[in-house]
Amino acid sequence: MKIALLSRNPKLYSTRRLKEAAEDRGHEVQIIDVLRAYMNIASHHPTIHYKGEPLTGFDAVIPRIGASVTFYGAAVLRQFEMMGVYPLNESVAITRSRDKLRSLQLLSRKGIGLPVTGFASKPDDIKDMIKMVGGAPLVVKLLEGTQGIGVVLAETQKAAESVIEGFMGVKANILVQEYIKESEGADIRCFVIGGKVVASMQRKAAPGEFRSNLHRGGSSSLIKITPEERSTAVRAAKIMGLNVAGVDLLRSNHGPVVMEVNSSPGLEGIENATGKDIAGMVIEYIEKNGKAGKTQTRGKG
Repeated sequence: MKIALLSRNPKLYSTRRLKEAAEDRGHEVQIIDVLRAYMNIASHHPTIHYKGEPLTGFDAVIPRIGASVTFYGAAVLRQFEMMGVYPLNESVAITRSRDKLRSLQLLSRKGIGLPVTGFASKPDDIKDMIKMVGGAPLVVKLLEGTQGIGVVLAETQKAAESVIEGFMGVKANILVQEYIKESEGADIRCFVIGGKVVASMQRKAAPGEFRSNLHRGGSSSLIKITPEERSTAVRAAKIMGLNVAGVDLLRSNHGPVVMEVNSSPGLEGIENATGKDIAGMVIEYIEKNGKAGKTQTRGKG
């Protein structure tokens, strides 16, 4: 197969591993900086050009689109879909999962366990919203934040009010969530491929920190997940429409709650923690499923 790998940095661990895994299985891989791809949106004949050449003959496309380039990256991926190229994750599923508020609304509608979450626009509503999510301590999250950036733990009512007012003052969209104290700064990353959890790890926050992201100095270790956690992760990925996803869960007193569903999960932490060839499993999934025009949106974007 000829595979397009959309990634801004060929040196990234995940990009390197996916390329190696595909080439080890005899596939041809071209790494494409998504911001250098440009499109001709012509009737009946959509095309993508890259550094002066048209991109043609691809069987599948693997999107590794960073959060900061979601809008443009999704447009390029949609163009590939319209050309009949099979996407590992579809553009519509990626944009859905990148919108934290929309994700939570979709998950809640299907009965997935979530932290109690509030969303408001005006400072006048702050006090009632804090009460609604169970009071302080609580977590304030920037809607556009990634890798733990823009996530604040407010330990008192006063701190919560001033943090929320501060974010609202700069017109930032935020979520306010209950703080799951019993998780003790640890979460579980379940790596889902094609409706199966193929690997899972526990991520523990660094001392004095409550965010467990590996980018924030957290550590990862192997963990055995429960059947309920497994089915929650699989259902969450399916609701988002993602073939490959990193589903982040917390262990709460009322069962597993989903923190986030990631459409471009990193491979380094999970491969190191589990010793599994996750990149190889991703390529294997593409081999089995990569047929022209095979998308939920039928390539219509």
